Amino acid sequence: MDNLDLTVLRALRDWRLAGKPALLATVVRTWGSSPRPVGSIMALAGSGAVVGSVSGGCIEDDLIARYTHPGAKDAIGPTGPPQFAKYGVTADEAHRFGLPCGGTLEVLLEYDPDPQALAELVEALDAGRLIRRSVRLSDGTVTQAPADEPDELSVDETELINTFGPGYRMLLIGAGQLGEYLATMALFCGFTVTVCDPREEYRGAWSVKGATVDARMPDDVVLDFKPDGRSCVLALTHDPKLDDLALLEAIKTEAFYVGAIGSRRNNALRRERMIEHFEQTEDSLKTLRGPIGIYIGSKTPPEIAVSIMAEVLAVKNGVALPRDMDIAHVKDTQGVAFSDAGAPVCYVG
Repeated sequence: MDNLDLTVLRALRDWRLAGKPALLATVVRTWGSSPRPVGSIMALAGSGAVVGSVSGGCIEDDLIARYTHPGAKDAIGPTGPPQFAKYGVTADEAHRFGLPCGGTLEVLLEYDPDPQALAELVEALDAGRLIRRSVRLSDGTVTQAPADEPDELSVDETELINTFGPGYRMLLIGAGQLGEYLATMALFCGFTVTVCDPREEYRGAWSVKGATVDARMPDDVVLDFKPDGRSCVLALTHDPKLDDLALLEAIKTEAFYVGAIGSRRNNALRRERMIEHFEQTEDSLKTLRGPIGIYIGSKTPPEIAVSIMAEVLAVKNGVALPRDMDIAHVKDTQGVAFSDAGAPVCYVG
């Protein structure tokens, strides 16, 4: 499953290369509660086709009503420089457009974006490059250049700057049932997923479309994966021969999340092994998470996957989770003894 921005830009590119009128809507400002964050984009074709979202649906309906006509293939308009549109300024408008109480958002509408610039942007994104797209508001001229790191959208009276680039990536070590549930959730959340497992009996049964499967040893895969600040690495096999070396490589990188499944006892033993045999210290292992997931009382593989995915997303979004959602803390306070691998509690609580 593609990153949502890339899906929107691909559709817009195809419409414009085919000579069809279309617009690109970008959320540039929000006040109060907002259904979509700043930087969200949506493409609208003259036929009324929509890809992406700038709200829960009502603003999309308004844009369709304003810029398309039933049965028309060449609507949109007006042409000219980009225009701002603000929704939810009054309580009545907020109610009409389905915005939360007090919510207001502003979108920038670009009419008939240049098809060649869109083709170049999509080509760069398909190649895994990070691109800064600048729009001159006086006439809609677009400038695109490589970027060194992701940045927040910025807009002033002269220019809109938005950074597009590789989506978030997840590397799963272990192609078991839990990995399949977790990969499915990650794909729906816009992650690009790679799963590595040298064990044919697990890898051969993998059934999640859209995930890349690698049969090499996990530590080699981590090295080639080159985790960056938009990457997470999760070890799911319970096998130290597969998990440990890969985790040792992963914690050297800028990955925003590195962790392993297992009971509190198994995670404590893993740290002991790494300190004793691999010259690690408590400080060097401070980014290694385990047991992974948040405490939701999960027992089954799909529930465990929900728990893990929730923690990954919280870390990705910079949300500090309360201590009563930490598995080890909750089990310590409940007096739950360490469990050996194999029982359900070796996953998450």
